[in-house]
Amino acid sequence: MVSMDEIYQKYAQTVYKYLMTLCGNDSLAEEITQETFFQAIKGIDSFDGSCKITTWLCSIARNQLYAWYRKNPVSVEPKEEDKITDGSDEILLQKEEKIRLLKCIHQLPDTQKEIVQLRIYGNLSFSEIGEVFGKSENWARVTFYRAKEILRKELLKDE
Repeated sequence: MVSMDEIYQKYAQTVYKYLMTLCGNDSLAEEITQETFFQAIKGIDSFDGSCKITTWLCSIARNQLYAWYRKNPVSVEPKEEDKITDGSDEILLQKEEKIRLLKCIHQLPDTQKEIVQLRIYGNLSFSEIGEVFGKSENWARVTFYRAKEILRKELLKDE
């Protein structure tokens, strides 16, 4: 039998990267990672082995993050470095393109959206993404490619 300490040592970084992809906040991702493993210890009897342990842990992590958001609604203020102060048209265009891309990503089906975020913002390999979802590396590659094609078509449509 594997101890929770060994599970933590092996999977904490994966859970943390997954959470960073979802929330983009280092301290929140760390806090929710800790809460994830606390909840995993409490509910270890519910893990029946029907999925990979990373899938189970990331599911707990996602639920804990969403619970945190429900308890702590946040208003998003632009970061100082994101505020446009010099009136540069080039900077404005870059911001608009970034917003347009993010809006398109947001419109993707949940699984594809999550895979794109894990790949681009979380820097996870296709193997790691497959592990998170309890699927193969090839499944992650194909799903990412299909999402990328949807984004490409959507972005070209508006030009």
